[in-house]
Amino acid sequence: MPTADFEERCRRSFGLQQFMATLGARLVSVHPGEVIIELPFSSHLAQQHGFLHAGAIASILDSACGYAALSLMSEGSAVLSVEYKINLMKPAAGSIFRATGKVLRSGKTLSVCTGTAEANQDGTWSAIAVMQATMIALKEQSALED
Repeated sequence: MPTADFEERCRRSFGLQQFMATLGARLVSVHPGEVIIELPFSSHLAQQHGFLHAGAIASILDSACGYAALSLMSEGSAVLSVEYKINLMKPAAGSIFRATGKVLRSGKTLSVCTGTAEANQDGTWSAIAVMQATMIALKEQSALED
């Protein structure tokens, strides 16, 4: 069950992710159990054939799944990826990419999520990758506290 401030918590946490900022990703929408992240194409994120690098796609999918899971976690929780599997179905060609993360099962400790990445090329969206991910709920803390 999401807390009253689930969207604020997700947006605040996303804002602290320097890697997402480096990529140029932005958090577009946050709903209970579903998050969308968008990433515009940038040539500095392309691989040798000019497509967006698979690592960039995996990163936005991982974050979308993680924040979808966090949106259903209790106050004071933080989220970390435990495992994910990604299927890259076609080259990442387009002007903007969208990762949608959805929670399939939200547990007290583990959440199972699915993600879909889409590319917009010439105004048409098409699925380019899918992910299945497992996320773990932790007590919110600084990375330096361990």
